[in-house]
Amino acid sequence: MGRQYHLLIVDDEEPLRVILESELSDTGDFSIQTASDGAQAINLIQAKVFDVILLDIRMPRVSGIEVLQFVHEYSPTTQVIILTNYADVRTAIETIKLGAYDFIAKPYEFEELLSTVRRAIERRQLTIDNKLMKNELSRKAGSFELVGQSPAFMKVIENATRFAASDSFVLIQGASGTGKELIAGLIHRRSPRNDRPFVAVNCASLPDALLESELFGHEKGAFTDAYEAKEGLVEVANGGTLFLDEIGDISLSIQPKLLRFLETGEFRRVGGTNQLSVDVRVISATNKDLRAEVTAGRFREDLLYRINVITLLVPPLRERAEDIAPLVNHFLARKCSTRTLKTISSEALRLMEAHDWPGNVRELEHVVEGAVLMSTGATVEASDLPPALHRKSGKLSPLPLPGGDQVLTLDQVECIHIKRALEEFGFNRAKTAEALGISKKTLYLKIKQFGILVPN
Repeated sequence: MGRQYHLLIVDDEEPLRVILESELSDTGDFSIQTASDGAQAINLIQAKVFDVILLDIRMPRVSGIEVLQFVHEYSPTTQVIILTNYADVRTAIETIKLGAYDFIAKPYEFEELLSTVRRAIERRQLTIDNKLMKNELSRKAGSFELVGQSPAFMKVIENATRFAASDSFVLIQGASGTGKELIAGLIHRRSPRNDRPFVAVNCASLPDALLESELFGHEKGAFTDAYEAKEGLVEVANGGTLFLDEIGDISLSIQPKLLRFLETGEFRRVGGTNQLSVDVRVISATNKDLRAEVTAGRFREDLLYRINVITLLVPPLRERAEDIAPLVNHFLARKCSTRTLKTISSEALRLMEAHDWPGNVRELEHVVEGAVLMSTGATVEASDLPPALHRKSGKLSPLPLPGGDQVLTLDQVECIHIKRALEEFGFNRAKTAEALGISKKTLYLKIKQFGILVPN
């Protein structure tokens, strides 16, 4: 089953606790703690994330029903299996309505109990997968296969596979669109944690307050609209891998809390006082130079040292031209899935291999998608590619000025340059402004000033 699952046995009968702990420990699949009453159980649940709880109903001080209600509110993905005497079966059935996964009557058959525990673990995993699906669907709109054959790319794959076996933190560095999340996913799949969750968090897309709540969860009433307690993604990832994408964008106010979590595995939910602990492997990614960020005072030096135990550098697409052809064919197969498969002409492929791809693999995918829609035949031709690819590089070539003794005014030179830039970028104002190093508003004002005709 891979890594051990965390079980809590709650029963006031010591002989039963001892027998259960011994039998389940012998399987080698579980890390087990025990509690003799409900109050002790609640204290343990507040300090650790459990996968499954075996819970007796009738106990002194705090009943099993009260513990079940606490678990349902405090740690809703934790699965509870009720241990009950035959006389209490009707009560046990009622607990199912309160959120218990199942119940086992005493005296129990061990194989039946073990089978129920394993099913409960599967149910918890399905609950977590469901919980993550909405978040992942918004992130995962592109390809997830690692495609490439260049020596530089194969070296990254080789190192990622080698590092996967350890639990060391990994920092993946590379420009946007190079596939850093795919590399992180590969490390998880090749690791001993591959049967546990892979949870990705885009740190750049969330404001500080929301990021802290998403990572560490919050207690009921912690802030407006916090109508119930919520598990953080670090709890959801327990036993698995937490991927912190664009970690360089985390603010200085959140960085100390993240550092403490990375060093100890402990955290507090927003609005909470109880210390929780989880076991996760953290993989981070960034498109920034974190050492420069440290120098600029925007990133903590101690946090940098903690996250980059192992560093992987993903080269930009312009440095691995050998990967362009297989990537193009891969994207063609995906984009033509509902129609006849198209091929790429040698001239179109030549233009693609000559382009410097500032947006890397993500840009290439979008270009192929657009070319498939533009193409009317069975082959994607050079004419189906966007204007930017018909230039030799991603920069504007030198401006050709009139020969002889003719002298142009600065306004005339500026007007000619802007006209030509607009034409080279197919009158795309955003790309033109970026190439010229000005804002879209400035470009708009220049177009009006010089009376440049721009097609609608």
